[in-house]
Amino acid sequence: MQPEGPKRLKRSNDKMIAGVCGGIANYLDIDPTLVRLAFALVAIFGGAGILAYLVMWIIVPKESF
Repeated sequence: MQPEGPKRLKRSNDKMIAGVCGGIANYLDIDPTLVRLAFALVAIFGGAGILAYLVMWIIVPKESF
């Protein structure tokens, strides 16, 4: 079995909108609900969460099957 390379951030196929939060959760090995909640709170209390999500949707590659 080949050793895995460095861990890379990718958008998850297990998604609600674009897979950004699921991808971050997979990368950090945490529950996706926590990441989604964090993005929602940042979006509500400052608006930067929406912009960050859109930017990540564009620049983070999609996970392949």
